[in-house]
Order: sequence, then structure tokens, then C-alpha cells
Amino acid sequence: MHNSNGTFVISLDYELMWGVRDKRSVETYGDAILGGRNAIVNMVELFRKYNVRASFATVGFLFHKDKDEFFKSSLHNKPDYSNKKLSPFQSMEEELGEDECDDPYHYGWSLTQFLLKQPHIEVSTHTYSHYYCLEEGQDILSFENDIKTALETAKKYNLNIETIIFPRNQIQKEYLDLCYNLGLLAYRGTEKSIIYKSNPDNKQHIIKRGFRLLDAYFNISGHNTYTIDDQYNDKILNIRSSSFLRPYSKRLSFLENLKIERIKKSMSYAAKNGEVYHLWWHPHNFGRNKSENLNNLRKILEHYILLNNTYNFESLTMKDLANRILEK
Repeated sequence: MHNSNGTFVISLDYELMWGVRDKRSVETYGDAILGGRNAIVNMVELFRKYNVRASFATVGFLFHKDKDEFFKSSLHNKPDYSNKKLSPFQSMEEELGEDECDDPYHYGWSLTQFLLKQPHIEVSTHTYSHYYCLEEGQDILSFENDIKTALETAKKYNLNIETIIFPRNQIQKEYLDLCYNLGLLAYRGTEKSIIYKSNPDNKQHIIKRGFRLLDAYFNISGHNTYTIDDQYNDKILNIRSSSFLRPYSKRLSFLENLKIERIKKSMSYAAKNGEVYHLWWHPHNFGRNKSENLNNLRKILEHYILLNNTYNFESLTMKDLANRILEK
């Protein structure tokens, strides 16, 4: 099942404040959330310009127009995390504004509608409530309720979701089986290297984080590309990550070229060897230093065009690739 021309996959975790609310606040990070909203439109324009397809894994909350819709669709079986900060339901009444105009940090309906209209964009799920599968207190029943709610919410917009990206890459085997039984074809797993192994948030080791940071600039873990026959995990397909596109850092600006070259070299390796290269990030990662981040993305997409012309390197969404594999 060797893919002779290689595949370029891009996925984004679209979550607004729901993805960072336990660690940051609107006061400390709201500017990045708003900047990320604007950057989504810029990214989509760049993807269109360079004929690149992308998957936006969307938190189910971002399908709701207003507070009324939020509470009508509220989960019956909510996760009971031991760390109460992780639950968005604990303080939703106080945190949540009335609608997107009042609270663009927690509502994303207009952006979700924008993405649904783009022919080169796949809207997939990032769970309904930004659900954490490895945290203490939650269980498979609350996860099932969360995913069913996410899929049902999307169906109101005639969207049949077929792929999932797990928040903070927290993945459990039995949860994957459940996803498959609910009709999901593929998920984004982490790189094979031990430095990318998922853990609960309170067990993320500082040394491992340090190696991940170094790996963004220097090839420590390898190219993390793979052949499509290496993607099976029982029934559901594992369209693993190859690299996280770290946001531009003024403090580390002298290393920016190394970061982009690291990505480009791995893309080239995938193109030459008929393998998959999967790059991901969050829109809010572009929310600060937006022009520098978009410029980095432009360089990556220009390199894709070169590889497409030279090796027929192909851009596919996660759903595209899953269907391609299942057809073989």
C-alpha cells in the first residue's frame, strides 16, 4: 500500500479560549485568541492560493450562536474531572457572554460557518467540550456522550464528521474503538518518538518538553514521516503528526530559519520517499506576531508547490487520506 507520490497533511486545532481556559485567561491571552480569529481567514486564503487542503478540528461549542443554544445543547453526562479547572461547565454561566459579538473569545459560529463554505477545508471534531481523555475523574461514558453531542451538533449543519483530533493529544485505546463504532474513520496520533508520548497534564515532564523544543529546530526525533500502510490501529486509522508548527518567538527569532528548514527537509524526505508528512498547529498560535507566522506558513506552502511540481507531492485533508487508504 505504498503511496508513490507522498502526501502533505495539515491539521489545525480550532478551539478559541476553550483550549486554554484552565491555564490562561481572557485578560492574559485574549489578544492571541482575537488575533487567531483574524489569522484563520488569512490562513484559508493562503491555502486557497497554494492549492492546499487542510483539516480544522473544531470544538463542538463553536457551532453555537448564543448562550441559549449552549444551554439547550448542554451535556447530560458531564466529565467529572478531579482537577475542577479542566471542566468548562463549572463556571460557564459566569464566563460565557451572550453571543459572538459580546464574547468572541468563546463563540466561533461565524468562523465555523466560514470554514464550512470552503471546498478545500475539512471541518472535523476536536470533541464537543475540549474533552481530556487521560485526566482523572472522567470515564468512557462521559466521553461517549461528548462525542455523540459533537456529531449531532455538526449534523444540524449537514456536516458528517469522519475524523477526530483529541485535545492535548490525550488518547486511550478503548476510546478509539468507541470513535470507530460511532463512524469516525481516523484520528491524529502523536509522533512515535518517546518525547511525544501523551500524558495527563500534571505528568508532562519538563525534560520531555525541552527535547520537544529542541526537536523543532534540530532533527532529534527523525523526520516522523511514514507510509500509509503504517497507519492502521485496529479499525480506526492513525494519521500521525509529523511536527507541530511552533509560533514565531521574538526571543528565539535567531532560530526561525532553522525551524522552517527542519520542516522543509522533512517535507522533502516525504515527497522523495512517497511518505506522509503531517503538520499541525492552533489558529491562536498565529494570534501574536501574525505577520511573522503567516510569512513562515507562506515559506512552507511555497516549498510544497516546489515538491508538488517536482515529485507530485499531494495535499490531502485527514478525511481525504483516510478515504484514500480505505479504498485500496
